[in-house]
Parts: sequence; C-alpha cells; structure tokens
Amino acid sequence: MKPPKPAIISFKADPALLAAMQGLANRSEFIRSAVLAALDGACPLCRGTGILTSPQRAHWDAFARDHRVRECDDCHELHLVCEHAGAPAARRGSGHARRR
Repeated sequence: MKPPKPAIISFKADPALLAAMQGLANRSEFIRSAVLAALDGACPLCRGTGILTSPQRAHWDAFARDHRVRECDDCHELHLVCEHAGAPAARRGSGHARRR
C-alpha cells in the first residue's frame, strides 16, 4: 500500500505578503512551519475560533469554578491557576515552576 500523497492547499495573498515572502528560499516549507506553529498555539477548546459551543461553555463553566486566570509574577503572561482546596501548592502558585 502506497503512503498517501500530500494534499495541495492554496490561499490568496495580498501584494504586501507576496513581497515579504519574495526572498524566501523555500516558501512552501516556511508556510508549513508557520501554519504548524499557529496551530500549536491555538486554544485547545475553541481551536482558535474564539467561540465556544454551548457544551464547551458548560464544561468551561464547571472548570472555571475552581480555576482563575492570573498574571504571572515572573513573565506577566496570563495563565490558569487551580484554586481547588485539595490542589497541590505548585498548581495554586502564581509564578513559573522553579528549576532545581
């Protein structure tokens, strides 16, 4: 059995994007890497849409009862903090995990 062939995906690009990509040696590889990086950073619930379905919202509301969004004391990025009474102190912390 032959492995499946890669699919071809195309998209429209404005003149500014075309000009910015003009000097790239391998535009296809650059685009593949950029898409994979963007997908890796997408929200695991909405998958980057910014909108939760009603069932997803119900799950989020249940999760949010014991979790808060806080600013990290070290890097100032927002992150989730578990405030459940039985959670280990490390999960309730406000900063980065300390390296040993």
